[in-house]
Amino acid sequence: MELTTAMLLWLLLGLSCLVVCLHRKGQQKRGCLPPGPRPLPLLGNLLQLDTKDMVKSLLKLSERYGPVYTLHLGSRRVVVLCGYQAVKEALVDQAEEFSGRGDLPVVFRFTQGNDIVLSNGEKWKVLRRFALQTLRNFGMGKRSLEQRIQQEARCLVQELAQMQAAPFDPTFLISRAVSNVICSIVFGDRFEYQDGSFLTLVSLINQNFQLLSSLWGQMYNIFPGPMSCVPGPHNRIFENFEQLRLFVLERVKMHQESFDPSCPRDFIDCFLLKMEQENQDPLSYFHTETLVMTTHNLFFAGTETVSTTLRYGFVLLMKYPEIQARVHAEIDQVIGRHRSPSAEDRSRMPYTDAVIHEVQRFGDVIPMGVPHAVTQDTHFRGFLIPEGTNVLPLLSSVHNDPTQFKDPATFDPAHFLDPSGGFRKCDAFMAFSTGKRICLGEGLARMELFLFFTSLLQRFAFTPLVRPEDIDISPLVSGLGNVPRPYEFRAVPR
Repeated sequence: MELTTAMLLWLLLGLSCLVVCLHRKGQQKRGCLPPGPRPLPLLGNLLQLDTKDMVKSLLKLSERYGPVYTLHLGSRRVVVLCGYQAVKEALVDQAEEFSGRGDLPVVFRFTQGNDIVLSNGEKWKVLRRFALQTLRNFGMGKRSLEQRIQQEARCLVQELAQMQAAPFDPTFLISRAVSNVICSIVFGDRFEYQDGSFLTLVSLINQNFQLLSSLWGQMYNIFPGPMSCVPGPHNRIFENFEQLRLFVLERVKMHQESFDPSCPRDFIDCFLLKMEQENQDPLSYFHTETLVMTTHNLFFAGTETVSTTLRYGFVLLMKYPEIQARVHAEIDQVIGRHRSPSAEDRSRMPYTDAVIHEVQRFGDVIPMGVPHAVTQDTHFRGFLIPEGTNVLPLLSSVHNDPTQFKDPATFDPAHFLDPSGGFRKCDAFMAFSTGKRICLGEGLARMELFLFFTSLLQRFAFTPLVRPEDIDISPLVSGLGNVPRPYEFRAVPR
């Protein structure tokens, strides 16, 4: 009996030591994370979030736990950054440590990390460097690309003129025009607006942006395992992605058949050339799957974010007709009614430039940013964030930071104007994110927004079908993206 009791005591002592060791190991792995709400098993902090308005929920939690806090989305631990100072200190001041890409399961299921957006480490650096250089070679920031955008803007103006001031929904028309710009760079050609396959692709992109931002898309990101087995609208995301993949793959095969290494015509040809140069390297990141997924990244992002911003811009100008009138006046004064707007005009049009920036700030198309991750154990504001921890830089909290913008809840171009009426740059403007993961298409997007915006307003006045005060500018859905509500308007020739 005594022997049995002694053995039991030794066993209990051993188990206690094991528990203590495991606890210490867990604490070491956990680091010294910022405070946050206590999570429930499996659910994490889901019950403390309003999945219909995640941004509002996250901001509310920051009021209690501070600008840097820890949140659990299901079993995934996330450090949330709120406000300009916290986001800037992380993504800019400690750019290298916060340069990893965090988890986005709903997109990773499709790309498997064989793209620019969700890749990490050396693969990401190589693919991003290649994409940036190739986009520059094909005109990003140069006169040749400006001419492509001007041509597309003229086509869009012609389409609007044919409406003869009749009411219409601008969603797909704007998307087609914007998409054609990136198509000309990636595929080497534009599509006619009535092309059946092109219409289908634009529709798929628009639908997926809305689904990714919906409750279903958010639930998949929080519970990817269970949601993979659940029927629902989120499964349409993967069906749409597959159709887009097959379209890109078909274009790649067409390029391979006519490929001339001595004369690359577009992004796909440049990638094929790189694949040929590195075909003997077993560690090369340049292969067909990476080409398809990287091309898809450019095609998707280059279509949806700019077109969504323009849609927000036009509905805001109808909501505030006095602002639209001032933009019209500046366009008439600087450009006139006859020549096409050019990128050089921007420096002489501070009010229009301020309006475009305010549309991006207020519209807040990607309000939560894309998740980051720390690339090593990182000391930040007195905390220790373990390597690989997901980080959510809440860009909406930057764009609505009262220390940076006088009245952030109000649409006011004065946020980007100095006392003399000149354009004022603001470090808290992060529509393209900031730091090492800043959008690689920023230069292209800026040029597109200015040229499309001024080209259309040069020729038309946008009038709503309801009173300005009755226009609802709140987003239809708010998640990964803010999606504007559908609307119709009249484009009245000036």
